[in-house]
Amino acid sequence: MRINGYYCRVFMLFTYTTFLVLEFVTRCSAIEVYHEWHVSLDTNVSPLNVNQSVIAINEMFPGPLINVTTNDVVHVNVFNNLDEPLLFTWHGIQQRLNSWQDGVSGTNCPILPHHNWTYVFQTKDQIGTFFYYPSIQFQKAAGGFGAIRVNNRDVIAVPFPKPEAEFDLLIGDWSTEDYKISKSMMRNKDVNSYAVPKFILMNGKGPYGNNLSKSFESFTVTRGKSYRFRISNVGNALSLNLRIQNHEMLLVETEGSYTNQILLDSLDVHIGQSYSVIVTTNQSEADYYIVASPKLTNTNDSSDLLGIGVLHYSNSTKGVTGPLPTGPDPFDVEFSRNQARSISWNLTAGAARPNPQGTFNVSNVTLSHTFILLGSLEEISGLPHYAVNNVSYYTIGTPLKLADHFVNGSGVYQLDAFPHDSVNANASYGISVVSGKHKGWAEFVFKNKMNVMDTWHLDGFGFFLVGFGDGDWTPASRDTYNLVDPVVRSTVQVYPGGWTAVYAFLDNPGMWNLRSQILKRWYLGQELYIRVFDADPDPAKERPPPENLLLCGIFENYSAPAPAPAPASFPTVL
Repeated sequence: MRINGYYCRVFMLFTYTTFLVLEFVTRCSAIEVYHEWHVSLDTNVSPLNVNQSVIAINEMFPGPLINVTTNDVVHVNVFNNLDEPLLFTWHGIQQRLNSWQDGVSGTNCPILPHHNWTYVFQTKDQIGTFFYYPSIQFQKAAGGFGAIRVNNRDVIAVPFPKPEAEFDLLIGDWSTEDYKISKSMMRNKDVNSYAVPKFILMNGKGPYGNNLSKSFESFTVTRGKSYRFRISNVGNALSLNLRIQNHEMLLVETEGSYTNQILLDSLDVHIGQSYSVIVTTNQSEADYYIVASPKLTNTNDSSDLLGIGVLHYSNSTKGVTGPLPTGPDPFDVEFSRNQARSISWNLTAGAARPNPQGTFNVSNVTLSHTFILLGSLEEISGLPHYAVNNVSYYTIGTPLKLADHFVNGSGVYQLDAFPHDSVNANASYGISVVSGKHKGWAEFVFKNKMNVMDTWHLDGFGFFLVGFGDGDWTPASRDTYNLVDPVVRSTVQVYPGGWTAVYAFLDNPGMWNLRSQILKRWYLGQELYIRVFDADPDPAKERPPPENLLLCGIFENYSAPAPAPAPASFPTVL
């Protein structure tokens, strides 16, 4: 039934003497949220006084905020006014039972130039801080990103007092080169010297005090209040450390998980990661610097490679003063790793559901898979490629999900040909698809033998971050895992010369992308797909293709049977 714009279930409870009707009108399914986006290249919204085209949405950079609540259904009608195909992916949104909407090359045909297509997805069983961006053609280097907020339902208590206001803070490195030039340079043998960022942006604005900045980001606050900052690193190459002059940050959430609350002077935010912090404005009426500086890179106060914004107290009569707040040594990996280890799951807080997060944990699980994955830079046929276990993903014109649905993958990919726990002797191309047991526990070990940071992201799931380590991983490394309160997130850093381990419960059938979030690594092949299959065709387990399904590749002229009708509404939950 639909009441006041909400889809709701009515539950009846019988007792021996009384008949009770309990009606839950609490956003138990969803409201429907509609967006219409016109995507184009725009020089007017470029952050710097240089001649550069930026991917804008509705003439905005960053793009519009998607502000929704748990279980809402989001419709985004994307009009592609670019001169090349386009896809958007919704970073951290799990697309429960619905990888058809994930928006990567393995799940969706692209939206062709001068065409439009509507994504329809549900923020099912999720809360938290996320973002979106273009996923193909190296377009993420040109912008097109924006913030996603998934708010708690009213019936779920939030584990901190309601802040005075919330701010989105999208930080990330930025290159002044045209993204198409950067993309073409990716095939140069000295790939590591190209697409080097020149600036750090805050919400698509240049650094405060920089002569090339058209404007800078400023947040106006009232003294004596608390504010929630939703922070995402939307960059392409650099991990960043964020800090606010004379202010501490109370960490409360990361990528849909409420954390045990810790006070921080600064916070490392690696590429693709999101956090919420509470900032209490308990200082004198003045303006204060907000700084985002790169990790593993030398900078000084006059460097272009510093993101600088302003925290402006409403009654302040003077601008920012003094030196920039100093952060940790950018080369102190152990500081960063210890901070990461200190971020743990709040076991008693509810999130998308009323029951505490800690009712679902990894204290006693049986692993059904172990994937040991080494990212590396290799040369194939004289060209640079990034690879996983010496296999560089080869992107084809037919989405894997489409092939899976129509021909069970036949002629498009070979399931489980990828070496999931070993490294091939020689680097080669491959269409890497591995099996994931439905409702099985998978262990992923990410290894990094290079001297730079890496980050990995898994679509479709949150995973439990159980361990970091230096050197090589061995089965004995499991003795160091945190199985008590590991935080659940979808993007994780892998430190130079080290490893990171996560557990994932594969309860979400579909075709799911696992990739490096470093843009050039992703573009040059450091990715694979996990096929989580459930033979039961019941739409309640995996939704059928959408009615507006796009066909391309070998299925471009395919006469496919009409998709099974979708349920009248998305599945409901309490």
